[in-house]
Amino acid sequence: MAAHRKPRQRSLGTGKVRTAATIALAGAATATVFDGTGHAEPQLSTAQVKAKVDKLYEEAEAATEKYNGAKERAGKAAERVGTLQDEAARKEERLNSARDALGSIAASQYRSGGLDPALQLALSDDPDQYLEGAAFAERAGSRQAAAVQRVRHQLREIEQLRGAAHVELASLKSRQAELKRHKKTITGKLDSARQLLGRLSDEERARFGATGGSTVGGGSGGSDSVSAGSGDRASRSAARDPADPAAPAGSVTAPNSRAAAAVSYAYGKLGAPYVWGATGPDAFDCSGLTQAAYRAAGIALPRTTYAQINAGSRVSRSELQPGDLVFFYSGISHVGIYVGNGQMIHAPNSNAPVRLAPIDEMPFAGATRVA
Repeated sequence: MAAHRKPRQRSLGTGKVRTAATIALAGAATATVFDGTGHAEPQLSTAQVKAKVDKLYEEAEAATEKYNGAKERAGKAAERVGTLQDEAARKEERLNSARDALGSIAASQYRSGGLDPALQLALSDDPDQYLEGAAFAERAGSRQAAAVQRVRHQLREIEQLRGAAHVELASLKSRQAELKRHKKTITGKLDSARQLLGRLSDEERARFGATGGSTVGGGSGGSDSVSAGSGDRASRSAARDPADPAAPAGSVTAPNSRAAAAVSYAYGKLGAPYVWGATGPDAFDCSGLTQAAYRAAGIALPRTTYAQINAGSRVSRSELQPGDLVFFYSGISHVGIYVGNGQMIHAPNSNAPVRLAPIDEMPFAGATRVA
């Protein structure tokens, strides 16, 4: 009987294993479908694609502003390195002149039958040896002692400069690595956005780009330039106010000449392509556009949105005037120039060039008046 029951148990157990394996595989396949990681990923609606792309653009723009800040810091570090190296070179020239003078004294002493130990140390190729033995300089005459002291001081200055340059070079390398990280993040977000947009039909993509609404969330077009779409060409050719050809009919007058100059510059760039990291004159990212506009007005703005919001006096949304900078999202990752009537000009993202848009299409974070 035992031998009879044994095979039945094996048969029953095998069936259970097969059943369990079948259920597990079916469950895994179902999970893959709902998780969206397998080949059977559900078809996203246009609205879902739009929402995902908007979020990617927002994240890419935040990375772009970090990239801009890191690039600015890297540039300053490079300038400091250059300054320190130039100063060290000048001091080395003076040191060589001082050593030449000591050489003349040494030659004179040699001809007279002796070479002072202090001069031997000063003329040594090993500065540390010289500095350790500098006490011997007291044995030299007053003229020799003064010359040796000058060399000693110059050697120390040069060593300090070299140390400072080494620190700045390390900082520069760190900034350059930071730039690479941010660039990788930006390009990754934009590639994902392009893949999602590739699921849409030509008509849906055209409508998506022409709305300029929530797509503005991020603005980080890699180094790709994007030509103006039909909607932007229409904005650019909108009716102009005869009193100010740069502004459209019905626009609000800027409060002063500098604000007016910045607004006029922004209108003149309608339709210009978005390129992340660009500050003009032919392409821009969001903070690059505002910086360029106020540069044209004679005002120097910081490079990033995080710094620009603190560049002037804060104003409430109800107090906005043309020329004010308007900021969006909790991370202060997007900026535009207010032009009146609830509208702004901004560089949206890699899917849309510089355009006129309502300020209520994005989460308002604050405003600053710089002129």
